[in-house]
Amino acid sequence: MPVLNEAGNLRNTLGSLELSSNEELIIVDGGSTDETMDIAREFTGKVYKTKTGRASVMNYGARRATGDILLFFHSDCMLPPRGFEIIRETLRDGSVAAGAFFLGINHPGFCFRLIEFGANLRSRFTSLLYGDQGMFLRKEVFEKVGGFAEIPLMEDIEISGRLKKLGRIVFVMPPVKASPRRWLKEGALYTTLRDWSLALSYTILKISPETLIKYYREVR
Repeated sequence: MPVLNEAGNLRNTLGSLELSSNEELIIVDGGSTDETMDIAREFTGKVYKTKTGRASVMNYGARRATGDILLFFHSDCMLPPRGFEIIRETLRDGSVAAGAFFLGINHPGFCFRLIEFGANLRSRFTSLLYGDQGMFLRKEVFEKVGGFAEIPLMEDIEISGRLKKLGRIVFVMPPVKASPRRWLKEGALYTTLRDWSLALSYTILKISPETLIKYYREVR
């Protein structure tokens, strides 16, 4: 789990995880200035700090994982019940290179149902993995493709292209429940159009992540 100044959400997220002795929780901080790391240590001894940058942070955590399956999970999302079991069942199919959950947004508003519908339709047609959907894959596959490209943005879409060459990309239910904070703070329409525009600019127009990062900001 990559984190950066997530003290407001982290305790709820970690407390909701149905961890057993079969899972290890690894939290990697990219430079928090709040109590994020103190909260993380309440739940796991595997808390690390490294240079800022989500791709760098996730690669760092993956190198320290001892299991044979990796789940990259955002700290403002909630894993569905039986989430770990669903991941294991999905990856028993050797034709699957990687997967993620369909997206749900933890807000009752009708506009969020439309955002979910669009995001999940996009997943079905493009087979692109997005970070807030809980990307999972076998560790050997992650190592085979060389991990995340250390770029400032679009690392999830970039690795999806390489993973497609190794097998199927699948999406599973029930959905991950993501925090609505980005849409609420920046505006639902603006945030949705901005995110889709950035993704299309990268995938279709081939605009570099170094240029696109200027139009994106983290919201906490």
